Amino acid sequence: MNHRAQEGIEQFLKALSVDIEAPELAKTPVRVVDLYEDLFSGIGVSTKELWGDIFPTDYAGLVAVTNIPFYSMCEHHLMPFFGTVDVIYEPHNGCVAGLSKFSDVIAVLSKKPQLQERLTKEIADAIMNDLSAEGVFVRLKATQLCMLMKGNLPHGSQVVTIESRGVLNEAGALRDEALAMLGGTDV
Repeated sequence: MNHRAQEGIEQFLKALSVDIEAPELAKTPVRVVDLYEDLFSGIGVSTKELWGDIFPTDYAGLVAVTNIPFYSMCEHHLMPFFGTVDVIYEPHNGCVAGLSKFSDVIAVLSKKPQLQERLTKEIADAIMNDLSAEGVFVRLKATQLCMLMKGNLPHGSQVVTIESRGVLNEAGALRDEALAMLGGTDV
C-alpha cells in the first residue's frame, strides 16, 4: 500500500468536505489507492517484451484484430474513457504476432493517465516498432466519461481517432483494403 497516496486521498476528500470518518467512507482512501495503482500499472512498462514469440508464416496480406476493448483514464480529469480498438497491420516478411498479444499491449498502454490521441499513436508505434511491421492502421472509438458527465457531449457520443504508418499511411490499394476490413471507406 502506498501510504503517501492514501494520505493524499484523505486530504483531498477532507478538502471537499467529505466525512471520511463516516463508517461507509472509512476505507474509501485505501480502496481508491488500490484501484489507481492498478489503473496506472502501465506507467514505465515497455511493450517490446509483451509480444512474445513471432510466428513465421507464408501468409502475405493484411491482418486485422478488431473490437478490442480498452479502459483508460483521461489525464485531464482522471476520469475513465473506454471503447474499442481496431488494428490492421501488414506483417514484415509474413511474421505474425499472437493475436491475444494485441489485447495485452493495448491494456498496458491504456493503464496510465492518457489522452485518446496519444494512446492511438502509442499503439500504432508499438506495432510498427516492436513487430517491424510494414504498415499499421489503428482506429480507437471511445466514450469520454468526463465530457459526458460535464454535459459537453450528448449520451452515446464517441470520439474516433486514427493513426496509420508505413504502407497503410498512403492512399492506395492496401489502405482501401484496410478500410474495407473495417466496414467500408468511412472509418
